[in-house]
Amino acid sequence: MHKITLALLIVMVLAACGSGDSASRKSEKWSVRMANTVIERYDSLINYLGKKNLKWQYDIAFVGQAIDKLGDVDSKYSRYMETYVDFFVREDGTVKNYRIEEYNIDRINPAKNIITLYKRTGEKKYRDAIELHVKQMEAHPKTESGGFWHKQIYPYQIWLDGLYMASPFLAQYAKEFNAPQWFDVVAHEIKLVYEKTRDEKTGLLYHAWDESKEQRWADKETGRSPHFWSRAMGWYMMAIVDVLDFMPKDHPDREEIIKIFNQTAEALVNVRDPQTGLWFQVLDHVGVEGNYAEGSGSAMFTYAFAKGAKQGYLDQKYLAIANDAFDSILKHLIVEDADGHITMKHICGACGLGGNPYRDGSYEYYISETQVDNDPKGVAPFILAALELDR
Repeated sequence: MHKITLALLIVMVLAACGSGDSASRKSEKWSVRMANTVIERYDSLINYLGKKNLKWQYDIAFVGQAIDKLGDVDSKYSRYMETYVDFFVREDGTVKNYRIEEYNIDRINPAKNIITLYKRTGEKKYRDAIELHVKQMEAHPKTESGGFWHKQIYPYQIWLDGLYMASPFLAQYAKEFNAPQWFDVVAHEIKLVYEKTRDEKTGLLYHAWDESKEQRWADKETGRSPHFWSRAMGWYMMAIVDVLDFMPKDHPDREEIIKIFNQTAEALVNVRDPQTGLWFQVLDHVGVEGNYAEGSGSAMFTYAFAKGAKQGYLDQKYLAIANDAFDSILKHLIVEDADGHITMKHICGACGLGGNPYRDGSYEYYISETQVDNDPKGVAPFILAALELDR
């Protein structure tokens, strides 16, 4: 009897401790809660998608970038990002599983983390690795109009996704390493994509543009893909608001870029779902069968609006919109586990165009791609939005 009572007491104590941990987690800010959830679920970013998928990966690095911004709260958040970078960056400055000759613009985004580590440590291997990525962009193939191809395997194509992958890195490099010529390159890219993908009626931007107009997904007159994909526009909006961190106040294109940012923000507000307060996978098909309120795009817009308003690029009404949208994310997309960990739902795993099997850019294609819980492309902007809003 005594043994049973003692065992029961131990169980009760452990349960109470667990309950306390859960209560403690729930009192933390959402940025910290999501970062802690990631760290406790994955001992390293290397394991986020499983080692069999190990690449110098834009979206995994994106999670590292977001979590690292909590480094002032606890150094463990910075170490989490650092161990990922150090797994790939060798002592001679080369990067494991990274090949310039692929000319894949996705591979540039992780280099922002290398700049962060170089500024912290001054280690030569990081400086050399930074230059390795700049070397890619110096030789990266371009359209006749001067825009970077998305990848070597996608000739003459510019995807909105690619603006975030390279532009903030190049803008930061231009500022940190006294290479102002890159500001002009970045500004040209932002303006060119706006010109080539913008729909005059809605102000929304199509996912991609094929200068050659040869792809089956490309309109034979305009070269544009057929739909407005939420996350594609999210990448573009984040690219602009992050580039502006580094672009000189007197750069001749700065005001035009801010104008583009404002016009695109207004277009996005016009297609925000009044029922959920979120943005749908295919932006202009709210309520159409199969479409859904999508996590990554919604979080990206929330981050871009919050930061844009705080920095003075956007009207202050966008800060209120961002806070309201963040509430909507919590209500519709965030699920709390019994242990206090959180899961983000309804994140599109991946969408592209062309390739094999061929992705035709149809409405049916966008709504059929797999939704992935806690996909890094939703988790990272969720953390960034929470930080901007101090939530």
